[in-house]
Amino acid sequence: MPSLWMLFASFAFAAMGAGVKLASEFYSTSELLMYRGLIGTVVLAAAVRHQGGSLRTAFPKAHLWRSAVGVVSLWLWFFAITRLPLATAVTLNYMAPIWIAAWMFATGWWRGTKLPEWPLVLAIGMSFLGVTLVLQPAVESNQWLGGLAGVCSSVISAMAYMQVRRLGQLGEPEYRVVFYFSLTTMLAGLAGTLAGDGPRDAVFSSHTPYSAALLLAVGVPGLLAQIAMTRAYRFGKVLVVANLQYTGIVFSSLWGLALWGDAFGWHVWLGIGVILASGVAATFYNTRSTARGAVVKDTDPIASET
Repeated sequence: MPSLWMLFASFAFAAMGAGVKLASEFYSTSELLMYRGLIGTVVLAAAVRHQGGSLRTAFPKAHLWRSAVGVVSLWLWFFAITRLPLATAVTLNYMAPIWIAAWMFATGWWRGTKLPEWPLVLAIGMSFLGVTLVLQPAVESNQWLGGLAGVCSSVISAMAYMQVRRLGQLGEPEYRVVFYFSLTTMLAGLAGTLAGDGPRDAVFSSHTPYSAALLLAVGVPGLLAQIAMTRAYRFGKVLVVANLQYTGIVFSSLWGLALWGDAFGWHVWLGIGVILASGVAATFYNTRSTARGAVVKDTDPIASET
């Protein structure tokens, strides 16, 4: 059952990405961010109140930093999705485990507390080769800005994970972390929209039944994916669940093929495969010492989306 929860989470995150790409025809990136945060904030606030939980926190600064980093990463990822094929943007975002592995390795090596693990070094190096292959069509078609945004999103996402882990070590429940992230996402998106990232002739884009449905397709799957992923990590084997998250690349490829007819050359598929294999290897080294039943915040770098 935990594996099925993880597969559902990967599918839902891919569906959210498809929703973002479709909705980008009607809304700016900041508006998408705002509505994504609004849906998460409202649903979580209602759920917490219904279950008698509390949103009070003793670590407001830690939440602010985690949320700020996460919002920047999410904005960059949404921007990349609007500029690149869906599978390409998702693959680049899934490089977060590799950046974390690289950071852990570099820190240990610098402090002299960890000997080089050459399989991990090889995985990190191969991932950059994969990025080069994946981004080749984007550079050739002058979509390099979207590619750069996708890579930067994964780097910042790794930073967000480190802060999520710290909040978990401080004893903060996951629902509280996700709530403040959703709230910050909503406010940041609102600020960006008011600053001029919306339509030229109005502050906010107008809605139609179709565009409103697309907004729900962004917010609801994202929230359901977070819940499913949390449940999968809580009850499943860490390595199995962590590696199943990469099925999101497959689901995104299928969404892209079905909705936009995305077709890639052999070098792009090779690059995706290399990044996927490198991510699996990095996840293995990140989680091999984690016992069965570890919670999501201690294991997975993208379990909270960013």
